[in-house]
Amino acid sequence: MSDIIFQSQDPYTLSDNLFQRIGRDWMLITAADETGKWNTMTASWGMTGILWNKTVAVCFVRPQRYTDEFIRKTDRLTLSFFDEEMHAALAFCGKNSGRDVDKAAETGLIPHTLPSGSITFAQAHLVLECRKLYADVLKKDSLLETALLSHYPIDDFHHVYICEIENCLIRA
Repeated sequence: MSDIIFQSQDPYTLSDNLFQRIGRDWMLITAADETGKWNTMTASWGMTGILWNKTVAVCFVRPQRYTDEFIRKTDRLTLSFFDEEMHAALAFCGKNSGRDVDKAAETGLIPHTLPSGSITFAQAHLVLECRKLYADVLKKDSLLETALLSHYPIDDFHHVYICEIENCLIRA
């Protein structure tokens, strides 16, 4: 797969159903540090839209996730979406920590460095290359529906990252 070609596409013209892609097919959130070391994690919570007159993606990452250490240290991250045959690899990346295993070696994911230095994977169908604009933590006192607290039995509220989609890439 050394001949990987991604083509830029206007996010307004995407035909992908991002509700399906994020919520059911899942995505990989990937960030790299200044040395080029990276980590990735599977996510099924997130959204895309328009904010501050920019195309944005919002991702939610628990503070104990190894990937969050990378996201906090960088301005850039990718959201990578895959076809069905990669579902087992994404399941593995969601259940195992990069602190303990080499996710690429274990799953067959092939890391691919984009011109910006961001990391995605050769098998990705769609990549949103993002730059962080805002970071915060979901706050217990701000949850208006108390039933939602069941998602946080140990008060490990998600970090929230609002990111500008700087490049939308489709594998050619």
